[in-house]
Amino acid sequence: MADQRILIVEDSPTMRQLLVFALKRMKGVQIVEAQDGMDGLRKVTSDHFDLVFVDINMPVMDGLKLISLIRSDSNLAEMPICVITTEGANDDRERAIALGANEYLTKPIQANKVLSIARDLLKLPV
Repeated sequence: MADQRILIVEDSPTMRQLLVFALKRMKGVQIVEAQDGMDGLRKVTSDHFDLVFVDINMPVMDGLKLISLIRSDSNLAEMPICVITTEGANDDRERAIALGANEYLTKPIQANKVLSIARDLLKLPV
């Protein structure tokens, strides 16, 4: 049984693979993937996750909408969220943080950075 469960909500299969590859280096972690915001919302409301990585630009429902829905659910309000996006503009970052994201990573991502943010948000020893 995994100690920590991480949900990756990202519409790009390549990007999801990169994140899974990076996060698999952590021990005792189970990773679940969602291909868009609606899929992510379905998974996050029907299951338990300790951390969510969310892309902003996705079809069906974007990441900002997903973050606001997660934060408005009292059962999920405390769950850490890390945004991963190509949007590097400061106003995008501020909107994501204002909506409740804990961290904001811009692509291209580095595996070590993903790992350090995941460990930090999961409060795991380094």
